[in-house]
Amino acid sequence: MLMGAPLRDEIFAANRAVGSVAFTVAAGPGSSRRERVHEAGSLRVRFPNGQSRAALDGVIVNTAGGMTGGDRFDIDITVGAGAALTVTTAAAEKIYRSLGPDTEIAIKLDVASGGTLKWLPQETIVFDAVRLRRTIDVDLARDANLLLAEACVFGRSAMGEVVTDGSIFDRWRVRVGGSLVLAETLRLDEAIAQRLALRAVAADSVAVAGIIKIPGSDGDAAAVRAMQEHFAGEVGVSAWNGLVMTRLIAPGGAALRRDLAAALTALGGAPLPRLWLN
Repeated sequence: MLMGAPLRDEIFAANRAVGSVAFTVAAGPGSSRRERVHEAGSLRVRFPNGQSRAALDGVIVNTAGGMTGGDRFDIDITVGAGAALTVTTAAAEKIYRSLGPDTEIAIKLDVASGGTLKWLPQETIVFDAVRLRRTIDVDLARDANLLLAEACVFGRSAMGEVVTDGSIFDRWRVRVGGSLVLAETLRLDEAIAQRLALRAVAADSVAVAGIIKIPGSDGDAAAVRAMQEHFAGEVGVSAWNGLVMTRLIAPGGAALRRDLAAALTALGGAPLPRLWLN
């Protein structure tokens, strides 16, 4: 029996992965601790080091094993005054092809006075015919600290995968003391492989990343530039108004991860999350 369109759409909607995580980290005597944690759907957060160190470690887990069109994740993290948190993911996030609707990810990060957040997820791997819409909104107190890195790999090069077409919208907004200090939007529509081949875009590279450090200095930028001979891909870094922005492109995911780890170490991000080293 043939399935009608309304019934088919209803079945697909019922199988969409929808998840959210919201939690708050507070400073305690000699350590930071989780204060409030909310989980829903297929998204979870785990804290493997408990309260054993000054900085709390958080690991975000997608129990759905990947995302596709119609899936939506919301992440909302608050770091309280004087608290410290490092966040990563259990694995690289995979965004599969879509039959029409977008895959949506909304990330909100809030860091209070004297707080420190290191947002260091493993890379996002996108597949051909992907439709991804992601927003990252960061609000920092004037004396808060941020180290944020996001990486995207277009297909698995070792398996001969090419992302020919699709749609990617990736918007970052960073505010310090309520003032907008960084507005960044990446948009790739349809002929993704052709656009990545352009020298002004990625010069045939298929792996890209960005790192933000606040507060950042000319000395931080110089530390990254000093490693230029050791990078497998191209790395550019700029410093202005107390912010350092590093951009990376590489021929593949493995090369990008090595360059990303080296740049983060130069920016004072060591030790990296243990899951990055597995």
